[in-house]
Amino acid sequence: MQYKGSCHCGAVAFEAEGELSGAMACNCSICQRRGSLLWFVPRTRFRLLKGEESLTTYTFNKHAIQHRFCKVCGILPFAEGKMPDGTPMAAINIRSIEDIDLDGIPVQHYDGRSL
Repeated sequence: MQYKGSCHCGAVAFEAEGELSGAMACNCSICQRRGSLLWFVPRTRFRLLKGEESLTTYTFNKHAIQHRFCKVCGILPFAEGKMPDGTPMAAINIRSIEDIDLDGIPVQHYDGRSL
């Protein structure tokens, strides 16, 4: 299935393809504060439709994940990094996806604080 999403102001828009059967809530120092629900897809199944110039990037700790924020409204629609096997991935904040029922998506809790 194909999903579309954006930041709050619409300066950044994307689409992703895959089966959205669940999301992850992480308790690491950034995710806990941000409140994102993350869905991981191979980077080849993610496409930025507009807004590269409106994005800024934040990294911390091991600098393994590039957290991509809209410079206009501050929303993080996605992050980029690598899967454990080295495959490039996008971590999509499902809260930024259009027309989905968040209550219908199972959420797995991840203890990122312990890493």
